[in-house]
Amino acid sequence: MLVIAGYLILSISIMGGFMGGGGHPGVLFQPFEFIIIIGAAVGAFVCGNSMPVIKAAISQATATLKGTPYNKDYYLELLLCFYAITNKTRKEGLLSLESIIDDPKNSSVFTPKILQDHHLLEFICDNLRLIVTGVEVYVLEELMDQELETHHEEAHAPVKAIQNLADGLPAFGIVAAVMGVVHTMESVGIPPSELGKLIAAALVGTFLGILLAYGFIGPVSAVMAERTEAAGNVYKCAQKGLLCCAKGVSPAMTAEYMRTMIASTMRPGFLELEEQLRANKG
Repeated sequence: MLVIAGYLILSISIMGGFMGGGGHPGVLFQPFEFIIIIGAAVGAFVCGNSMPVIKAAISQATATLKGTPYNKDYYLELLLCFYAITNKTRKEGLLSLESIIDDPKNSSVFTPKILQDHHLLEFICDNLRLIVTGVEVYVLEELMDQELETHHEEAHAPVKAIQNLADGLPAFGIVAAVMGVVHTMESVGIPPSELGKLIAAALVGTFLGILLAYGFIGPVSAVMAERTEAAGNVYKCAQKGLLCCAKGVSPAMTAEYMRTMIASTMRPGFLELEEQLRANKG
């Protein structure tokens, strides 16, 4: 919602200032300039990225119009999930985790928000399976570090694609403007009033390229990067929980280790977490 609000503020400020200064908004409507800029940008975007990256970039870009899924409630459910896992391990042993791993969707351990995050659920279950097999803690940590590094690189590919798109838009705006100037120069014999319209149309190309880059596409890339980092922190938090499980750390301390890794704006308070744990026990 903040993205939409930002777009509205941006549009109202620019158009309001332009019209307040006596400008006519109709002169900014230059569909052929728009076609040149958008068409060239989309073509370069398709040319420079693989299909999986294109699909992921479009999906993540449209998702920025919604609120982030990684909030305090999400982290609270993650902490409760690992508390339940480590508690089950302590009471029933590591082999009791097999039922959770084999059928996570029907397990009471995983909460709705965790079940909806298929990649995180797979990450947790795969590494729990390794823990059950008796893997050494240092080996488990190394394997998870490698997986998270790969995930980090893969997750940033769509962000980079959108950022490259934003970086290229001003240049394509200049291309449209230059083509407009070329058209103006070949029409130099027409009346000044008509010539002025052609010059204005050419300048609109530069305006659109810069506006789309820094006002619309660039901010989306920034939001995508922020959410990618937030998702990465969720995985690091889950990694800490898995390591605690492998080391035999108590359920309460596992939740506390994980809680301290959460950003202060989304971190559940100590008493808040304790109340939730008591409620779950009840």
